[in-house]
Amino acid sequence: MRNKEPTLPSAATAADTAKTAIELDFEDNRVASALFGQYGQNLALIERKLGVSADSRGNHVTIEGSRGACEQARRVLQGLYEQAKRDRELHTGDVEGAIRLAIAQGSLFDHEPGAPRPSFDEINLRKRPIRARTAAQDAYMRAFKKYPLVFGTGPAGTGKTWLAVAYAVQLFERKEVDRIILSRPAVEAGERLGFLPGDMREKVDPYLRPVYDALYDMMDGRIVERALEAGEIEIAPLAFMRGRTLSNAAVILDEAQNTTSMQMKMFLTRLGENSRMIVTGDPSQVDLPPGQTSGLSEAIRLLDGVEGIGHVAFSAEDVIRHELVSRIVAAYDRAKPARKE
Repeated sequence: MRNKEPTLPSAATAADTAKTAIELDFEDNRVASALFGQYGQNLALIERKLGVSADSRGNHVTIEGSRGACEQARRVLQGLYEQAKRDRELHTGDVEGAIRLAIAQGSLFDHEPGAPRPSFDEINLRKRPIRARTAAQDAYMRAFKKYPLVFGTGPAGTGKTWLAVAYAVQLFERKEVDRIILSRPAVEAGERLGFLPGDMREKVDPYLRPVYDALYDMMDGRIVERALEAGEIEIAPLAFMRGRTLSNAAVILDEAQNTTSMQMKMFLTRLGENSRMIVTGDPSQVDLPPGQTSGLSEAIRLLDGVEGIGHVAFSAEDVIRHELVSRIVAAYDRAKPARKE
């Protein structure tokens, strides 16, 4: 890949707001095509998010805009090109993540030319690597390594459960734990598990479908099925966790906002030796009966500052799904004060 950049004007006019142009040539036409996206959708996203103009012809692209924005766009395209060269399919979320990283780099290091550039953390799995796409996701992944118990709270689409499953799979593949235990309170249907049809796995499947989807995306399907049959991946309804000690395991409690205070205390005290526990939930979407305290909100309040426990709170800005989802979440957040009044 070759860079061609016009000579910059004098120092007085070379501020980040000065207009400039950057030209990039990418050696592999096939990779460049994947980089730009179908009908140039990736370039269009970069234009919209960074406020630049990007014009591509073949494997050549010209970026015009403010100096700072052009430099950010250059970093985004160069990073994504290297990713595409490794035969990794580029998704909109990858482009979004690269843009956010470039913006973070710019705000942190614009005035420190010799300083090292930060990079988001990565979870390496046999099937494919999982890279953080936002600063909050990066903090979340780093918390996994630092704390045996991590709370991840925030709106849907921020990757709380997704990254928790990825970390559990990594520990399992490296044989750092013997099993993965997945749990979730079954309150959405207003029914008791005993009255639902099928065996235990069939009873809880509807509640754990997002976790299953993540498992099959991160591991070979045959390995997942074998591990389920051998009990190395265990579906453990929260209602039946009492009395157990979970040792040598990666334990995930999803949708934890729907636990009661008693259930949350019971679950947290199941943590055994050489285990990691991740609790995820959205405190704004509680399905408990009116007047009942969410065990997740209470636990975060009571355990704040306790050594060995990490908490990462996501916001609408961290939503990785369709960009409209983050606007929807933000609109509901803005409406909260009015509803309270």
